[in-house]
Amino acid sequence: MPETGSSIALIPVSFFDPASAREALARTVELKEDEEVEYISIPEYSAVLVYSFSAASPEGKEYPEMYHLLKALPGIGEYNKIAASYDGSFLHLAIAQGGNLLLSNVFRAADFTTAEYFLFMAVKKLQMNPEVSSVFFRSPLSEAEEMSLYRYFKSVEKL
Repeated sequence: MPETGSSIALIPVSFFDPASAREALARTVELKEDEEVEYISIPEYSAVLVYSFSAASPEGKEYPEMYHLLKALPGIGEYNKIAASYDGSFLHLAIAQGGNLLLSNVFRAADFTTAEYFLFMAVKKLQMNPEVSSVFFRSPLSEAEEMSLYRYFKSVEKL
């Protein structure tokens, strides 16, 4: 997974203007001159995901990790929907209850323990009980990482 952790913004569709997509993203992250800005609709949550990528990147115009997490949330059959991925540098986290999106964020995390901290902090802030919630990871987890999560969550699943 490429390190594109923080170059996204999720904007309610009612506030989104395609002509100012770059400006909207630049309000949340520092953009480099060679970064191109694109956007994609997330109709499930009446939002638009604005993201950047380097024109020189070999990955090109791949969708950001958050797009995949947001699209996976509706397919999770539980009321508490927790979708995450960790690429070694960033924790991507999307959380919904029922059909309501509660959180879509990216956290810089140098190690998995730090990623877990952000995951637990978000779940606690949203007043979710991890003991009755499953966490769904899109990225692969080591056996130790999976077992660490099992101590807190009802189950650890793969997306």
